[in-house]
Amino acid sequence: MYKISIVNYYNTTPFLFGITNSDIKNELQIELDIPSVCAQKLKNKSVAIGLVPVAILPELSAYHIITNYCIGANGKVDSVKLFSEKPLDELTHILLDYQSKTSVALVQVLNKHFWKKNIQFIDAKEGFENQINGTTGAVIIGDRTFGLTKYPYQIDLAEEWTKQTNLPFVFAAWVSNIELTSDFIEQFNNALAFGVANIDEAVLQNPKNIKGFDAVDYLKKKISYNLSEEKKLGLKKFLELM
Repeated sequence: MYKISIVNYYNTTPFLFGITNSDIKNELQIELDIPSVCAQKLKNKSVAIGLVPVAILPELSAYHIITNYCIGANGKVDSVKLFSEKPLDELTHILLDYQSKTSVALVQVLNKHFWKKNIQFIDAKEGFENQINGTTGAVIIGDRTFGLTKYPYQIDLAEEWTKQTNLPFVFAAWVSNIELTSDFIEQFNNALAFGVANIDEAVLQNPKNIKGFDAVDYLKKKISYNLSEEKKLGLKKFLELM
């Protein structure tokens, strides 16, 4: 039995659907967590496998990317954004989502290497979404971005990354901190593949009823699950710029 930590956001719906409809489900103890907790659990080895923020990879003494799947984007992702009342040129402070690891690193990489603005980044705590005001913006990730339309300025960070680098972006990957058998890895990959191939059915089992939110469009067209060679190049570039 392997303990496994999975991000508790809607974008993991196909993965969970695939796993729970596979023979491998009996070999897994699933824990649903926010990304920063997934990362911590894999680091302290309280789980063996995690769908973890890629920003933590340099912090791991040893790791194995075990599947052909990820949480990625080929351009706009819609659920990782910099929200503000003022345009980027006028921002002085950016609050960083406490639930995130990769996205908060991404906004700092974008600023350091491409925007080059004089911005102070602040680690935020629960409730920070209400502190967006004037020249203070905030990075917000995950399901809390759905239907969040009250801020006039929204920069999609995955779209911005692609604009600046001409590469897709990887937010999270399936990583183990132990050696796994090839048979298990093959079964796990097959379970994920089944979920990604059956997104419509996964959504029927786990609907998300938010005004203006199209769950199927989000999972099929905004999230890109295949850990392609081009995504691996994007990941390599991001880790270098970090």
